[in-house]
Amino acid sequence: MEIVCGNLDRKDKSRLFMRELQQIRPEIDAVDAQLVELFEKRMDLCREVAEYKIAVKKPVLDRKREEGKLQALQAMADSEFNGHCVVELFSQIMAMSRKMQYQMLAEQGILEGHGFAEVEKLPIKDICVVYQGVEGAYSHQAMRQYFGEEVKNFHVPSFRDAMEAIRQGKADYAVLPIENSSAGIVNDTYDLLVQYENYIVAETFVKAEHCLLGTKEAELSDIKTVYSHPQGLMQCSKYLEEHRDWVQRSDTNTAASAKKVLEDNDISQAAIASALAGKLYGLKILAKRINYNAENTTRFIIVAKDKIYQKGAKKVSICFEVPHASGTLYNMLSHIIFNNLSMTKIESRPIEGKNWEYRFFLDLEGNLGEFSVINALRGIAEEAMEFRILGNF
Repeated sequence: MEIVCGNLDRKDKSRLFMRELQQIRPEIDAVDAQLVELFEKRMDLCREVAEYKIAVKKPVLDRKREEGKLQALQAMADSEFNGHCVVELFSQIMAMSRKMQYQMLAEQGILEGHGFAEVEKLPIKDICVVYQGVEGAYSHQAMRQYFGEEVKNFHVPSFRDAMEAIRQGKADYAVLPIENSSAGIVNDTYDLLVQYENYIVAETFVKAEHCLLGTKEAELSDIKTVYSHPQGLMQCSKYLEEHRDWVQRSDTNTAASAKKVLEDNDISQAAIASALAGKLYGLKILAKRINYNAENTTRFIIVAKDKIYQKGAKKVSICFEVPHASGTLYNMLSHIIFNNLSMTKIESRPIEGKNWEYRFFLDLEGNLGEFSVINALRGIAEEAMEFRILGNF
């Protein structure tokens, strides 16, 4: 039937189209009901497949089979657009089937263990802790904050040296910065977590409260040169703008700057560092809290050699690599959604030797003793190219 609507006004046309829409919607509802029925039938068949795989110990994921199946389904579509939609639809259906199979494996106790042991508390008796930097650095402050002032400790020049000390058994724990609320992640720490078989067992947060430190005889009017780590200078830029006649010099870290001022004993020199550094090196605080962001905080991780986690740990940190193909990252994250877990952080780092390919670092809420966490991690581990649990803390 030909519908002539040229002489109809906008209101009449709207009524006409609304009547058509009201006719279409029931048809859509009917199709949706059929889709649900067929979906449930498909999942029942997939359950039978899972039972067979469990019986013969066959892997859940069969990439070659799925790729061939998707190509065949795409070819059935009437148009290129529908073909893409069919691939996306069935990719999700297959992913849901795999998640069901992982649950079945877990229910039968077939999931492989993660290798981590639960402990009531971290062993802290007769321990030795290593940190990067020198006395008075924020890493030193983080170490004292978590382990106390009396713990046996030593410092090393680099983050890698700290990880080596753990690997070689020279220290039981290492304290490393991993993230700053203003400057972002510490790339070197993320990379080292992959290179070494050391694990995150705890974390602590240190608020940066930069002070201007000088010799005991110095006054603010004497200062001509200021030393600090580049980030220290940047975080105090607004204060330093008020003293544009001062020369700014970069140093390896804030505490090293304080040590230099002490050793040079020059009243024209000052360092931007913590109050703890000033106390340790006997320097005078010429100005307090000079960083423009009063909430600037650094997150430090506590790293150990053993695969342990404390009872009640609430955050799991993992890393993984995915195939360089469309939708692969989404597939990894879908395991977290499916198991009702909350992701708190995701970062990426380039993979050495693989241009434009990345390793993902992810934090999620949960404990390695929880079924939902184990199930999600199993799914990710099965489908990722590389996978590691970095710690539960």
